Amino acid sequence: MNEIAIDVKNIKKVYKLYDKPSLRMKEAFSLTGKKYHKEFHALRDISFQVKKGEMLGIIGKNGAGKSTLLKIITGVLTPSSGTVEINGKVSALLELGAGFNPEYTGIENIYLNGSMIGFTKEEMNKKLDDIIQFADIGDFINQPVKSYSSGMFARLAFAVSINVEPDILIVDEALSVGDVFFQAKCYKKLNDLKNSGKTILFVTHDMGSVIKYCNRAILINDGVIEAEGKPSEIVDIYKKVLVGQYNGKDKKSIEDAVDDTIKNRDINDVKVEGAWKDYMLINPNSQDYGDKRAEIIDFGIFDENGEINNTISKMRMFSIKMKVKFNETIENPIFAFSIKDTKGTEITGTNTIIEDVDTGTVRAGQEITIEFKQKMIIQGGQYLLLLGCTGYQGDNLVVYHRLYDICCITVISDKTTVGYFDMDSTVEYIHESGTTRR
Repeated sequence: MNEIAIDVKNIKKVYKLYDKPSLRMKEAFSLTGKKYHKEFHALRDISFQVKKGEMLGIIGKNGAGKSTLLKIITGVLTPSSGTVEINGKVSALLELGAGFNPEYTGIENIYLNGSMIGFTKEEMNKKLDDIIQFADIGDFINQPVKSYSSGMFARLAFAVSINVEPDILIVDEALSVGDVFFQAKCYKKLNDLKNSGKTILFVTHDMGSVIKYCNRAILINDGVIEAEGKPSEIVDIYKKVLVGQYNGKDKKSIEDAVDDTIKNRDINDVKVEGAWKDYMLINPNSQDYGDKRAEIIDFGIFDENGEINNTISKMRMFSIKMKVKFNETIENPIFAFSIKDTKGTEITGTNTIIEDVDTGTVRAGQEITIEFKQKMIIQGGQYLLLLGCTGYQGDNLVVYHRLYDICCITVISDKTTVGYFDMDSTVEYIHESGTTRR
């Protein structure tokens, strides 16, 4: 019995890039065989296997080659070389709604997609009620999908793909659509499929989900498999890749790479070349203002291991540091940070007055380093960081320098509670047979 669901061997994908369309024709009819294209290697010798019943996470930066790989696995693209062997019926969520006919009703598209996967009308009749119930779009199920909102479209597409009982489910960022309640239902269904022994290939930027659901993870970087192993370890390496602190040319083992990541070091001893902010994911639409009598010249986010990192694990310690250069002598400057969600709601923050720190007098020409240390208790998600240096002249607040929405903080979590914060509760369950804590 074959225990391998997906067997990928030496996959390469090369695209020919032309500076202008006419060069494609010129190359095709060239009598000398002159080439007018440049080659772009989207994938370079990719090989891995997925066992039946395994959930494999594939992570990597945008443009790393993840989606190209999935399209080759599902047959949407043809590899330049290499082979893919699939053992089982596949349902793929590469682009929600791919294959839907906008003129057809929701019901008609359910049958259309079922036939594309390989089900007969009789088989789809048995699945119809489950799909309609999961999509939960009411009477719109009988309307043409061109009249659907994006949320309804996503609900129906996901409901069709996940309720056809595939042997292998391939998911590419599809769980990021819809409202929070629909996403929760999707993840529950995904977990049910995993527990029932289905094979799942899962591509996402949600590192918390990779750690929580996947048995194994692969990191793809610049078209090659950079690392493979335990999800939490691969996520740690991915965080280093995001900020340019992982040198793939080292060819270290996963164990060595993780050991490097988890060394306990004093944040002030971290050795980086150049400014901290050069390693941050900077927001191109940030706001920078103030009279610049004091100026924030550098800043960085540091994880619990002293690594510069935009990605912080929930319930772990982290630090926010900034360097401020004073162009004038200032009495009692105030240093502050705050964190907002992507909708602009200010979630939390503090400053040196709130923390009862006496900053005293800072002379012109001096540079001050400020560090805020705290535990990350915000829910998993993406947030924006604000930094500021202000002060008072009499009763008037003066802004010396503020950086609004300067960079992104990504919080990864394998547990999501209600609201913005995790209370880190301990549950005591009392049963007549004894007391169980978890």
